[in-house]
Amino acid sequence: MMNFCRKALKKIKLFVLYWTRIVFVRNNFKVPFLTKVRANINGYLGDQYILYDFKHTDKNEYLSEFDWYRSRYINEPFDFAFNNKVVCAEMLKHHIRFSQNYFIINKGVLHDFENGPISYDRVFDKIREEGKLVIKPFAMGKGNGVHLLSFEDGKYFMDMQEKTREELEAYLKKLNMYVFCEFIHQHPYSDKLYDKTTNTIRFITLRDIDTHEMKVFRAVQRIGRKETIPVDNGSKGGLVANIDLETGMLSEARCLKELGSWEVHPDSGNPIKGVVIPDWDGIKKEILDVCKKIPYMDFMAWDLLITEEGPCVIEINTSSGINIIQLWGGQKQGELGDFFRHYNVIK
Repeated sequence: MMNFCRKALKKIKLFVLYWTRIVFVRNNFKVPFLTKVRANINGYLGDQYILYDFKHTDKNEYLSEFDWYRSRYINEPFDFAFNNKVVCAEMLKHHIRFSQNYFIINKGVLHDFENGPISYDRVFDKIREEGKLVIKPFAMGKGNGVHLLSFEDGKYFMDMQEKTREELEAYLKKLNMYVFCEFIHQHPYSDKLYDKTTNTIRFITLRDIDTHEMKVFRAVQRIGRKETIPVDNGSKGGLVANIDLETGMLSEARCLKELGSWEVHPDSGNPIKGVVIPDWDGIKKEILDVCKKIPYMDFMAWDLLITEEGPCVIEINTSSGINIIQLWGGQKQGELGDFFRHYNVIK
């Protein structure tokens, strides 16, 4: 009976996601209505018709948006743990560096992670002590709700916009299910790409269907733009560069919200293509070593910030948006498609 209920709940969630995240989602590109309908029927966003150039390519080469939503259940029954940013960090911080969680707002009450309920005075003390803090919802993705709080020259800022203490406190008191995190200083290579945003790597590991060993499948460098400050997410209009898994070298960058490619950053003017991520082999080894300590997970999409001391994990996801992977070609007939078929995500 319990198994039946879980399957029924999964189908209901997928049904809701199909209508809210595919059919009724707002598109960035102009797509004829009937073309959008045909794309939606096959599980694709209207935007993906443009991004994947379905006028000239075969859609059967590409995984759909709905395939991504189905892939969220690959790690059952452990998927719930990593879908919550707080739980994931508390589980794995003993194995690898995570950005430290300082405070949490849950059910309208502000707590720290040592002493229980606290006042907002402690938050403002911490902002002044650290200079910068990050706040983010612990059960959302795509950079939604993420803000940078900072204190400089006696003034408070949120996302580089000056706020009075009263304005900032009033905003914070409206939040719920949020966590206040350590601000991590990124490696100089990342600052050179664009220093106004935190530029993370989406690093995907999966379990080889033949050897059953975890392996690095794909990695991309996300790079923010002036329109996305303080985040770098592709869904917000940030840039995405493919990373050569052997060398750690970046390709040209592409974007989910406009066509074209960029070998240099459009705002900073600094090179993107050809930049090499420092100690790439060491990063791969460290992540794969941690994977061995969590054998119950078969697919993980790590968000890594590279520092001068090595990788820092921002969060881990149990699935990954496929747009940022398929900007360089369809994956349905490749290794990811075979992996999804093995786990009954697609046929």
